[in-house]
Amino acid sequence: MDKVREDGCVAVLYSPGFGAGWYTWNQSCPECVFDPDVVELVRNGASAAEIETFARSKWAQGEDYFFPGGADNLQIEWIREGTRFWIDEYDGSERVVTEHDQEWLTA
Repeated sequence: MDKVREDGCVAVLYSPGFGAGWYTWNQSCPECVFDPDVVELVRNGASAAEIETFARSKWAQGEDYFFPGGADNLQIEWIREGTRFWIDEYDGSERVVTEHDQEWLTA
C-alpha cells in the first residue's frame, strides 16, 4: 500500500466533521486512509467535489462501492511511522487514536 512519508511520519486521512466518515464508512477500502493522490488533493486545497469525483473514479467501479461523503472535512494526521492506530467514529465524525492515546486494562 502506497503511503506519503515525511520526517519519519505517515500521512493518515480522516474526516472529523459530522455526517459521514472517510474510512469508517468505507472499511473495505483501507487504502483510502493512506492514498498519496488524495493526500496531495487535500494538501493543495481541492474542493470536496474534486476529491469525491477522484475517489469514485478510483474505488467505486463495477460492484465495488465507495461513499466519499467524508471528503467534506478531510484532513491529514501525521503519525510516526510504525505506530499502531485506529480511526474511531461517532455520528460520522472520525478521530485518529494511536496506541499511546489509550490506557488499557488487563484481565
